Amino acid sequence: MEFYRSHVLICGGTGCHSSGSSDIREVFQTELKKNHLENEVLLVQTGCFGLCEVGPVVIVYPEGAFYSRITKEDVPRIVSEHLLKGRIVTDLLYHDSIHEDDAIKSLDEVNFYKKQKRLALRNCGVIDPEKIEEYIAFDGYKALGKVLTEMTPEETIELIKASGLRGRGGAGFPTGLKWDFTAKAKGDKKYVCCNADEGDPGAFMDRSVLEGDPHCVLEAMAIAGYAVGADQGYIYVRAEYPIAVKRLTIAIAQARQMGLLGKNIFGTNFSFDIELRLGAGAFVCGEETALLASIEGKRGEPRPRPSLPAVKGVFGKPTLLNNVETYANIPQIILNGPEWFRSIGTEKSKGTKVFALGRKIVNTGLVEVPMGTTLREIIYEIGGGIPGGKEFKAAQTGGPSGGCIPAEHLDTPIDYDSLSEIGSMMGSGGLIVMDNDNCMVDIARFFLDFTVDESCGKCPPCRIGTKRMLEILDRITKGQGEEGDIEKLETLGKNIKASALCGLGQTAPNPILSTIRYFREEYEAHIRDKKCPAGVCQALLQIVIQADLCRGCGLCVKVCPTVAISGERKSPYVIDQNKCIKCGACLEKCPFKAIVKG
Repeated sequence: MEFYRSHVLICGGTGCHSSGSSDIREVFQTELKKNHLENEVLLVQTGCFGLCEVGPVVIVYPEGAFYSRITKEDVPRIVSEHLLKGRIVTDLLYHDSIHEDDAIKSLDEVNFYKKQKRLALRNCGVIDPEKIEEYIAFDGYKALGKVLTEMTPEETIELIKASGLRGRGGAGFPTGLKWDFTAKAKGDKKYVCCNADEGDPGAFMDRSVLEGDPHCVLEAMAIAGYAVGADQGYIYVRAEYPIAVKRLTIAIAQARQMGLLGKNIFGTNFSFDIELRLGAGAFVCGEETALLASIEGKRGEPRPRPSLPAVKGVFGKPTLLNNVETYANIPQIILNGPEWFRSIGTEKSKGTKVFALGRKIVNTGLVEVPMGTTLREIIYEIGGGIPGGKEFKAAQTGGPSGGCIPAEHLDTPIDYDSLSEIGSMMGSGGLIVMDNDNCMVDIARFFLDFTVDESCGKCPPCRIGTKRMLEILDRITKGQGEEGDIEKLETLGKNIKASALCGLGQTAPNPILSTIRYFREEYEAHIRDKKCPAGVCQALLQIVIQADLCRGCGLCVKVCPTVAISGERKSPYVIDQNKCIKCGACLEKCPFKAIVKG
């Protein structure tokens, strides 16, 4: 066994990878060899650390030095100073990772992490996801061994039921109950499937689990296979996740080689194997019946109810389908017991939830918090608040299927029922933060435009109804709104929710209905006053020069692409609104703040 005096953990998640973490790793290897440290220092490529805003991230143990925004040029200094001479390079440390006396904080003391409880993400940023031995070292496959050698399938299902785990894919259906339905379904062949098709704009929770801890999903699916009587599993993952696909492929091969997938696992008569199915990025394939159709090689379209996947799923056989985050909780529940899991969260929403924080937030990244944590805590204490000290306006949860939560509900506990009561939903976990520079009508139009583009077109309410809603929103944002448009949107939205074939169509109106509910005055301003209060909708925007502030410097004239600005130097300039394309170039260039949106 080899022992190393230092471990260098380099984030290998998609975010840091896109910022050059692979190149940083190569430079580390070169520098360690140059300084004869390759046998003393271990480089570990991990999954996502969560704090994507400051990536690429490198953490050096045993000191726990948290280096942020590292470049290739920084590596020689870290190696020569820290790893060779034992002197931490303090100017490269993440600003919140050191105490006032320059002592290194543990991750639990860093504001971004202190209120988190990482269950689904427990191994992300800790282990090398491409080495099964590291997963096993952290009790990996121990839960599978336990259920196969100590528990019956019925006992396994009862344990999951007792934990109170609900599906993390959006609807929040009790996981144990879904397992029970599949186990009791009649069929000579059954399947276990994993929904890794995460398609919400701004969502990257499932991707990060697969990139940082793929074996936890494989282990959980094998446990589920034992519980429901299945011997074959499929992971449906979008091809747009190349790192996740690569690491899943490696993990499946390693598990097969060690006998943890395949025939007679742990010397029992239980056999189970897993294959990948790559999706082409269709949002509708996040809906369970459309996903199962795509696994079969058919067009990804929802199937009519009431035949549930537990009764008639993939290839017409009983099928269990859960998403990545749901599976990621299973091994820990088996090892720690249902009481442990039930002690986390709220009465009706047990455990934790992973969120992808994005847009107008200081700490963009991945967070995992106990159910019941308030929106205010997530945004201000974990997320660091709104950039530039601007005022929070709304948060969008649940992606195109969710709703917008206004500032008046900042103290709402984040759980399934509380979000539903205020017109939103948990969804898979995307959390998009907005400030007063965002136009809520334009936000609603953006999400509906996405839904219209992604609709499979099978049912008229979704295919036609959402298109009509989008046409109305387009008119409103272009200054062509009419009295009664708001009421038309509400009527159309309610009808679509009541009649669309699948959950995606039924939830498509949610962003519109929630923004009308909480920001109706913005819709009215667009329609009646022909103004966009946030100054976002270009057709309703005027850029004007305030004569009393204009010094006549002429800088605005030089940057105007349409020659819309005229006047004489040292005298106030004016903008011809007929020529102005509202690009904002003059507004950004003016040193006297004389140009404003009107």
